[in-house]
Amino acid sequence: MKTLLFIVVALIILGLLVAAASRRKSGRGDDPWPFYAKKLLSAPEQILYHRMVKVLPEHIVLAQVQVSRVLGVKKGFNFHEWNNRINRLSYDFVVCSKDSTVLFAVELDDKSHEAKARSDTDRKKDAATKAAGVRLVRWNVASLPDEQAIRAVIEAGIWA
Repeated sequence: MKTLLFIVVALIILGLLVAAASRRKSGRGDDPWPFYAKKLLSAPEQILYHRMVKVLPEHIVLAQVQVSRVLGVKKGFNFHEWNNRINRLSYDFVVCSKDSTVLFAVELDDKSHEAKARSDTDRKKDAATKAAGVRLVRWNVASLPDEQAIRAVIEAGIWA
């Protein structure tokens, strides 16, 4: 009986020690948090961003924008259900007029977009964007548009 009691007490103490150690590792204590600053844009995204800013001086060019910041859920629909479908998606770039009206979004596709999971995500993003009446321009990273191609998108008024 004493042995069983000793084992139970030992297990409880061990459980408390494990819980305390896990709390310290989770960032709740005084330990430093395990974060570092990352670059927001890949090298091809940086090239495209600078080209777009140069060609579109009368516009706002935003990078890495959450889709849920651009698209809203229409009244009469379950906000949480529909917002959850887009809340982890992002556009590579969003181009706005000076009053921050969204003109179009840009996706820069690389080889990762060929994977099934990624192409399913792309289809979901395409459908949501189209439903909102926002044009989505897709360019391939292997053939980045030059300044003339970017200018042609604006001149074509693709957001209308």
